[in-house]
Amino acid sequence: MKVVVGSRDSKLAVIQSEMVIDSLREHNPHVEFDLITMKTTGDKILDKTLDKIGGKGLFVKELDKALMDGRADITVHSLKDMPMEVSSELPLLAFSKREDPRDVLVLPEGVSEIDPDKPIGSSSRRRQLHLKKLYPGMEIKPIRGNLQTRLRKLDEGEFSAIVLAYAGIKRLGLEHRVSRIFSTEEMVPAACQGILAVQGRTDFDESILKDFDDPESRAVAMAERSFVAALDGGCSSPVAAYGEIKGDQISLTGYYVDENERELTKTVIGPLRDGVALGRQLAYNMKKKLEDLDEKVDGN
Repeated sequence: MKVVVGSRDSKLAVIQSEMVIDSLREHNPHVEFDLITMKTTGDKILDKTLDKIGGKGLFVKELDKALMDGRADITVHSLKDMPMEVSSELPLLAFSKREDPRDVLVLPEGVSEIDPDKPIGSSSRRRQLHLKKLYPGMEIKPIRGNLQTRLRKLDEGEFSAIVLAYAGIKRLGLEHRVSRIFSTEEMVPAACQGILAVQGRTDFDESILKDFDDPESRAVAMAERSFVAALDGGCSSPVAAYGEIKGDQISLTGYYVDENERELTKTVIGPLRDGVALGRQLAYNMKKKLEDLDEKVDGN
């Protein structure tokens, strides 16, 4: 039996796909795995922020097409980069054990302090809003490209620092580049940051994935995604969610910013089995709180 795995062609994406393949090979020695890579639209257009060119779907469109036309049997994604709406024909089949979900600050090679005269680079509205509070007075400027491209722009002197996901840094073995690790309270992570997802057609033999799929990651991912989906959060929407499992309970923190840039952060705890409903309810409560404030203002 042969399984073709599709991946974006960036160095990090390939490493992540190879991690998945290595795990699958270990539990399925009778299966042959081949990797194919491709550049997505989101990888090609680097002069505009994602919200201006179509959002997270641009990172999966070509891979989805490869699944539909049979060139790939499964594809591997960073789950945080996937749209909230997934085609019923191409379900998410498995979730990796979660890597460190936190964000980190990276300085230019050989530099130990932030240069206040150069901007901090980040295209994420979520990160930008947190950075404005953490580094008041610093300019925050968008930066696009894969992780290597962003590191190159940093080291060439365009930025004083950039913010990246710790998970990607770890998977590339670049921990030595990290200057500061932001706590999940300082910077609420993007929903599902650190989790890899395997996507495939409905006819794919999921038994191949059963030893790879992590039930805790699945439960947390579904809760986090339900919160973001309930607020229509896309790639550049300042919406984030972070869940932690504590026994048979889940602690879920939601971060929401409305169109007037009013920020709310709230944590709820409930039964793990109700994680998806908990995410939806948290989103509803946070949105309603801001709407109630508007009504008070209108009514004096």
